[in-house]
Amino acid sequence: MLDYDVAIIGGGPGGIAAAIRSAEMGLKKIVLIERDDFLGGILPQCIHCGFGLKELGEQLTGPEYAQIFINKLFKLDVELMLNTMALAIDKNKSIDVIGKNNGIKEIKSKSIILALGCRERTRGAINIPGSRPSGIFTAGLAQRLVNIEGYLPGKNIIILGSGDIGLIMARRLRLEGCNVKGVFEIMPFSSGLKRNIMQCLFDYNIPLCLNHTVTNIYGNERIEAVDISKVDEGLNIIKKSRKRISCDSLILSVGLIPENELAKSAGIRLDENSGAPYVNEFFETSVRGIFSCGNSLYVNDLVDNVTQDGYLAAENAFKYLKYNYKIKTEINININENINYVVPQKVSGKFDVEFRIRVKRPIRDAVVEMPEIKFEKKFKFITPGEMILLNVKNKYFSNFDNKKNIINLNVKGTYYNEN
Repeated sequence: MLDYDVAIIGGGPGGIAAAIRSAEMGLKKIVLIERDDFLGGILPQCIHCGFGLKELGEQLTGPEYAQIFINKLFKLDVELMLNTMALAIDKNKSIDVIGKNNGIKEIKSKSIILALGCRERTRGAINIPGSRPSGIFTAGLAQRLVNIEGYLPGKNIIILGSGDIGLIMARRLRLEGCNVKGVFEIMPFSSGLKRNIMQCLFDYNIPLCLNHTVTNIYGNERIEAVDISKVDEGLNIIKKSRKRISCDSLILSVGLIPENELAKSAGIRLDENSGAPYVNEFFETSVRGIFSCGNSLYVNDLVDNVTQDGYLAAENAFKYLKYNYKIKTEINININENINYVVPQKVSGKFDVEFRIRVKRPIRDAVVEMPEIKFEKKFKFITPGEMILLNVKNKYFSNFDNKKNIINLNVKGTYYNEN
C-alpha cells in the first residue's frame, strides 16, 4: 500500500492549486491523482480570454492560465498519477485507484482533498422526447471537439440552455462559419453571465429566446429537426406555440452537476440542494480529514475562485495534519426559497466566514440577511449567473444565541427578467 500525507483527487485548477499550496507549506508526501493524461481539467479547451484577472492581474486564455500553475507544480515535490481513476474511498481514507500504467492499487492517505469538478447534464437528465439520432452534444463536448480535436459538431446549430459554455460556443461556432439559429432557454432569464450574453450573442446577432424549450427531436441516423415550444410562467408547454426548426446539431447547455460518486463511497453527507459535499467553513466534509474544493463543491463562475478554494482546502488540510486542528462547527445555515444553495452549510461562529451564495432567479433591490446574528447587506442586482461572495465578520456571530444552532439565510427583493 502507498502512504501519503495528502491525496488530491482531480488535476484541474482546484487540484493543482491544492497540490502547490500543500508543497509550499512543507508537506513531503503529496500525490495528485488525475484520470486524464494531462493536467488542467477543462481549461485546455477554453481558448477564450477572461481567465486570471483576479488571481494573476492579467487576462489570459484557459490554456495559458492552466500552464502557469502547471509549470509551478512541476518545480515542486508532488507525485503525479495521470491516467489514473479513483474508484472509491473508504472510511479509513484508503483510495482504490486504477491506472493505465500501474493497474489497480490501494492508496492510504492521512488526508484527502476532493477537487473532482463537475459534469454536464445530458438529454436523459432533462427528458427530451423524440428519436435518438446522432448530432446531440453537451456544450462542453462540443467545445472539446472544436477547440482540441478540430471537428465541427455540425453546420446548422440549435443550442438549448443559456449556460456560460453554451453562450461561448454559440460565438465560437459562428466564428467557424456555422449557422447558429438561436439559443433557447426555458426560464424567463439567462443562467449565464451578463457579459457572455452581450459578447457572445448580441454582438453576433444570435437570438436568445427566453421561455422556450425543445419539445421533440426528429431524425433517423442524424438529427434533422427539433420542435421548439414556448412555456408559461409555470414552465408548462404552450401547445399551440410549437414550431419545427431544421438543424443538424443540438447542443445542450442545461446545467452542471458536481461529481459526487467518490464522496458517496466515503459516506460523506451531501447537500440536498447542490448535490455536493456538505462542508464547514474549513471546506471539511462530514468525514474528518476529507476536504472538498472548486467545482466539486459548488459551480464557480470564475476559475480564479477555484484556485483560491484549492489553496484554502490545502491550508486547512495542513492544519488538520500538523495540529490535529478541530473546531466544533455546530451552527447550521438554512436557506430560503430564493436561494439555490450556500457554501459552507455549517460554521463554528468563531471566525470570519465567506459564504458563497447562488440565487434561483434575478432579483433587484435585494437584501441578504441573517436575522439571528443581525447581519444585512443590500445589492442593487443579483443574478443566478454570478456567485455572491458574502463576507461575514466574526463580530456578528457574537450576537448569536440560538439553542437550535440554526441561522436562517434569506434573500429578499423584487424578481425581474434581466433580458
